[in-house]
Amino acid sequence: PLAEGWLCRCPHPSPSLDVPSSPARLPEEKSVRALTLSLSLFLSLSLSRCLSVSCSMQYWARRLEQEIDGVMRIFGGVQQLRGIYNENRNLFEVKENVPRKLVEKVAGDIESLLAKKVRALKRLANAAEKFQKAHHWQDNIREEDIEYYDSKADTEYDDPDGEEIEREKSNSLKLEFTDDANFKTKVNYSYAAVQIPTDIYKGSTVILNELNWTQALEDVFIENRKEDPSLLWQVFGSATGVTRYYPATPWRAPNKIDLYDVRRRPWYIQGASSPKDMVIIVDVSGSVSGLTLKLMKTSVYEMLDTLSDDDYVNVASFNEKAKPVSCFKHLVQANIRNKKVFKEDVQGMVAKGTTDYKAGFEYAFDQLQNSNITRANCNKMIMMFTDGGEDRVQDVFEKYNWPNKTVRVFTFSVGQHNYDVTPLQWMACANKGYYFEIPSIGAIRINTQEYLDVLGRPMVLAGNRAKQVQWTNVYQDALGLGLVVTGTLPVFNLTEDSSDRKNQLILGVMGIDVALNDIKRLTPRYNLGANGYVFAIDLNGYVLLHPNLQPQIINFREPVTLDFLDAELEDENKEEIRRSMIDGNDGQRFIKTLIKSLDEPRALGGCKALHCLSALPLRSLGLVLPPYSTYYIQANLSDQILQVKCLPSAFSSPEYCKDLDLSDNNTEFLENFIALMEKVTPDSKQCDNFLLHNLILDTGITQQLVERVWKDQDLNTYSLLAVFAATDGGITRVFPNKAADDWEEEPEPFNASFYRRSLDNKGYIFKPPYRDAGYRGLDLENNTIGILVSTAVELSIGGKTLKPAVVGVKLDLEAWAEKFKVLASNRTDRDQLGARREVGDAAILPQDLICVLIDDGGFLVLSNQEDHWYQVGKFFSEVDANLMSALYNNSFYARKESYDFQSVCAPEAQSNTGAAPRGVFVPTVADLLNLAWWTSAAAWGSMPPGPRRCAGAEEVAGDSMEARETSCIMKQTQYYFSTVNATYNAIIDCGNCSRLFHAQRLANTNLLFVVADKPICSQCESVKLLQAEVRAPPRDPNQCELVDRPRYRKGPHICFDYNATEDTSDCGRGASFTPSLGVLLSLQLLLLYSSPPPHPTSHPASSL
Repeated sequence: PLAEGWLCRCPHPSPSLDVPSSPARLPEEKSVRALTLSLSLFLSLSLSRCLSVSCSMQYWARRLEQEIDGVMRIFGGVQQLRGIYNENRNLFEVKENVPRKLVEKVAGDIESLLAKKVRALKRLANAAEKFQKAHHWQDNIREEDIEYYDSKADTEYDDPDGEEIEREKSNSLKLEFTDDANFKTKVNYSYAAVQIPTDIYKGSTVILNELNWTQALEDVFIENRKEDPSLLWQVFGSATGVTRYYPATPWRAPNKIDLYDVRRRPWYIQGASSPKDMVIIVDVSGSVSGLTLKLMKTSVYEMLDTLSDDDYVNVASFNEKAKPVSCFKHLVQANIRNKKVFKEDVQGMVAKGTTDYKAGFEYAFDQLQNSNITRANCNKMIMMFTDGGEDRVQDVFEKYNWPNKTVRVFTFSVGQHNYDVTPLQWMACANKGYYFEIPSIGAIRINTQEYLDVLGRPMVLAGNRAKQVQWTNVYQDALGLGLVVTGTLPVFNLTEDSSDRKNQLILGVMGIDVALNDIKRLTPRYNLGANGYVFAIDLNGYVLLHPNLQPQIINFREPVTLDFLDAELEDENKEEIRRSMIDGNDGQRFIKTLIKSLDEPRALGGCKALHCLSALPLRSLGLVLPPYSTYYIQANLSDQILQVKCLPSAFSSPEYCKDLDLSDNNTEFLENFIALMEKVTPDSKQCDNFLLHNLILDTGITQQLVERVWKDQDLNTYSLLAVFAATDGGITRVFPNKAADDWEEEPEPFNASFYRRSLDNKGYIFKPPYRDAGYRGLDLENNTIGILVSTAVELSIGGKTLKPAVVGVKLDLEAWAEKFKVLASNRTDRDQLGARREVGDAAILPQDLICVLIDDGGFLVLSNQEDHWYQVGKFFSEVDANLMSALYNNSFYARKESYDFQSVCAPEAQSNTGAAPRGVFVPTVADLLNLAWWTSAAAWGSMPPGPRRCAGAEEVAGDSMEARETSCIMKQTQYYFSTVNATYNAIIDCGNCSRLFHAQRLANTNLLFVVADKPICSQCESVKLLQAEVRAPPRDPNQCELVDRPRYRKGPHICFDYNATEDTSDCGRGASFTPSLGVLLSLQLLLLYSSPPPHPTSHPASSL
């Protein structure tokens, strides 16, 4: 008989077969009738089995639910803990989190912090302009006349053979350094340090004069620190490439060539010019081939690295016609992922056909005139790379750009040739641009960034109106501070020429760093509960603060840009919240959402959260507050702080006191904690009193739980390894004491996934130990594996509901697997395994069936099959792909795919095949170019330096000399329960290998109970569902599709791209030195045969 109120839903019969109605029987009719009868018989038998097993399953499910509930009621102590809290009401108060007040306080604190930095920044910028104006240029200045600390003087580099390179002679000051906790390195507060890029000759007149006048900044640095001791790096980045930073510390450089250039750092680019709309056009006619084409590709690569997220760009190639090099048909945001597409596709350009400048320029102007797309709407420019030509395309400029000349044209003559470059010079000069020459690879980096000086002219001429402090996105500090934001302010040249004309040059950018951790300290954490948090986004929608902002990028040259919709799981509600925050609107709303977890593959629980918004300068602040965190406990123990009873089974967070000695050993840590408590007073500033008092309160409350509930219980009776309680106050108490030694969860409750998930979900939350697909169960031989079962303790005090704790038990896997075999059968504990029992009219042998418990993320928790025990904790598709696919296809599970843009991956191996023997290195054109910077440095270094040009070398593919980890995109797939709650039965149709299965959610748990036939043959295999995080395939997510529906953003509200008084007469006249190609090739070949071959890796991402 069916259980009351339960419906067995077996599959519907297949559509009936069409049988001819003619009285004459067809030859096939007999076989058709036989097939129909067989199908009817099969369905009849399946229905009968469906009814009997389903009824048994209802019985088994109830037994499981009762057993779980009974154990948790006896050992969990939920009711008893509620009573203990109520008995100790005199020791704490229930406080309310008022979202708007919290957000306004955090916003005010952050603004106060930034205001201090802004004052120091303006003082530095004003002083720099004054010092430079008072400085007298010295043509005969010598290096020994300048006293400064060269931060790279003591840096050791290795050559490609791994041998130490002989250090240059240096007149650098010799300083002593002391460890500083704020800077996480050794510093000297009496001096500033100087960093000069590798490709700049530090003995040149320009650099020496720069060092001379910037030396006066050291006194201002020191005065700033006296006024605000919390200041971190104070930096002046010069347009010549010199960096002077305070306090002094040795430069953190890689073992190979140091490619740091301040002019390519994100904060410098943002401060040196207004946003840009740029179209790059590349001549790919037949005359452009070999080395010249390679130079052009590399030049485009480097040009893209001068753009930031506030800029927009497109790249096209042209010969007789122009076409985009990528799938982007219009200007797109110059973010990392879009630039990566450009860089990959530029490498596919092929030279052929004839040159038609008109086609290239018309395409570029059409792109810039397209007003139907999102763009920067500020500096508009065209960058043309060519090997030369005779056409000036004046008619194109007359049609599109004259007389207002709103688009600047920059032309680049690439390669070594004898073409007349006058037309290229004319194009640039006639359109407020600049003409550059790139004869060799050593000239690329310098000449692809100097256009910023031209764009800086309107800013300089605008004077004080352009001196507005801007704050950068989050990025990795080059000197080891970690994640920082930087306040920037441009520094202008205030000198005048003999005609009293105002100088148009930008001197550089002043910057002051603020560590992200310093901003985080201003945000509440513990009173918001484990799942509450503060976040902030900028005008691009990128997060400044967010618990999921956890970049693994160790290469500081790549920016950290994580969109709010990528930090969360994207949905319509969050899109609206993001837009509202970018617009600076205040407001609040309740939403129900899935939770994205970076550290828990199965944690995707529903949660109602309250978002409150408040505008900050250039940023918006938000608060996520689950309803159960509206109230929190605040202990009131000011009269008794020394009565601490901490046992070795109680873990606590190390964030409570500054002078607390940390230890990985829990017992030693607690001894240190108790020793500190004997020294501090109730109001000691050594400790966070809110955290400390709550910790002591929870220590006493959980101790009472031990005494009243756990102490007299025999855990072995119910096959429990441990019982535990974790609290908002930071205690995780494990009983018995010896079980604490095997505790593998995070000791800080707020970081423990079982704690966060229990708060977000009702009932009992099962958490098996996570096992990846490769786990083979070797630990089972030596260790006892446990499964956590936890539930939140909900209090109601004076009509205020809160969840201050989570309690639970740790099940012995092996013992409970045996118990599960009994519960998921018709036997009792006293029955022998394998005994036959009947329910209704059907006889069931449990060994004939697979019985499993799967959690809400699709992970195996328990099984009646012994060969499954070592697979507990694995995604169930790794255990039974056929059955997991059926559960997914029948809507028991849904899945959410997302991407992690913060990962780091090892470089992908590249094949290096060729006809030469393995022991012989055969140089290719690419090899010549990879090492060309060594030799082109000598030739390029002979060029007379201009106002900004300092001779030197540049490694375009510098990092290719060693394989490095690079940022990459990982694809995440997380499964969760859909809305199906009923018992469900279905047949996995696979011919003679078909399987019947039954599935039912267990009440008050996060478990799915599944009973299925064992697979009787291997032909019924299905595609395995993937859950493990994997590296996203190329072009996934599809950037080409994403740019057609760009996310909402707002660019900076200021733009300086025009000034009527701008003098455009300095528009470039090229270089006067042409290096000998024969000498270059001879030197390159000499180096190639004396050096090992470089690793064939792609170009690294440069600083943004």
